[in-house]
Amino acid sequence: MKKFQIVTLGCRTNQYESQLFSEQLQKKGYIPAGEEEADLCVINCCGVTDQAEASSLRQIRLLARRHPHCRLIVTGCMPQHAKEKLEAIDKRIEVLPNADKGQLLSLLFPQESGCLTHGIERFDGHTRAFVKVQDGCNSFCSYCIIPMTRGRSRSRAAAEIIREIQSLIANGYREIVLTGVNLGDYEYCGIALADLVREVDCLEGMRRLRLSSIDPTHVDDDLANALLQGRHTCPSLHLVLQSGSNEILKQMNRKYTRELYLQTVERLIRSNPDFTFTTDVIVGFPGETDMDFAQTLDLVRQVKFAKVHVFPYSVRSGTRAALFSGSLPVEVIHQRRDELIQIAEKSAYELRQSFLGRTMEVLLEHGEGESLTGHTENFLTIETLSDGHSAGEFVQIALLENLSRVLKGKIL
Repeated sequence: MKKFQIVTLGCRTNQYESQLFSEQLQKKGYIPAGEEEADLCVINCCGVTDQAEASSLRQIRLLARRHPHCRLIVTGCMPQHAKEKLEAIDKRIEVLPNADKGQLLSLLFPQESGCLTHGIERFDGHTRAFVKVQDGCNSFCSYCIIPMTRGRSRSRAAAEIIREIQSLIANGYREIVLTGVNLGDYEYCGIALADLVREVDCLEGMRRLRLSSIDPTHVDDDLANALLQGRHTCPSLHLVLQSGSNEILKQMNRKYTRELYLQTVERLIRSNPDFTFTTDVIVGFPGETDMDFAQTLDLVRQVKFAKVHVFPYSVRSGTRAALFSGSLPVEVIHQRRDELIQIAEKSAYELRQSFLGRTMEVLLEHGEGESLTGHTENFLTIETLSDGHSAGEFVQIALLENLSRVLKGKIL
């Protein structure tokens, strides 16, 4: 019985693919290594920022030391751009490019034909399951290396996705998150993302349906209606922002304006006042002025995001932005990062405050001792005493207290 270990960094798409690796390896007779030395280590890396690349390299070094005799396979969005660094770490390392991820089994079992089959049956360690419906990106944002590491946009067949979700529901998963590298690009044989949402929403046993990260340009009337009118669609979106300045958005090669962004938010909240948003923001992009940054702060205050993921800009070789002039001093970038985090946390606190006194359904997810955390359908983080309940249960919770980053409540 050969033992394996998989380490995953980065996005939900990577997490989904690692789950697929795990299930396929176990079907071929491998078992998880746990604390023992592994015969095979697969590292699914992130390379979206230089910090992510550095973290990936640290994990690879650590695994190489812990498992001195294992076979080391490195995949994800970093390895093809860091081959020399990988060779310097360990000569055992084999690179499996993103485009060839489906060939993992062929790499391990060259005497056999075939590749990774599509579809997972479980999502280990989670109460919600991510399902990858799309891969690749055609947007070519000036700061982003993903189109070079993931390739052009491509979508999975809707029937295949539906079968996979039905299998997950049969195994007890009631919350499904549709994910992709550029999710709004989903289109397969005339079926758009809104059509897919409606199909999944009708599945027997479905309790909650979410979308992962999406651009505001992709939230057209059809998709907005599918989300607002669905029986199980959650009133929450990770609506990517990156900047509140039209000038910076243009330099980033984003396809929307701050006005369009705010119109998208206002339309959804007008139809459902409980609708909430999370987002990503890059601070310190080349040429970002004090006024540009002030516009980002203003938009964050207006929307009151449940969570803002703040990324200080870092140069990625191979992107157009790496050639831009107007680089900001590191201390300025870090100062803006800290200020934005402070404003975002204040706005998120104000958002949570508006829900105090409500009773809402929460999916309990994880915790320690007698405490459990979970999320409402509009993705507010809730902390509560378990009171005999466990992860995976849906419960009604009275929201009683607004803490620094969560709402605290009591199970009714």
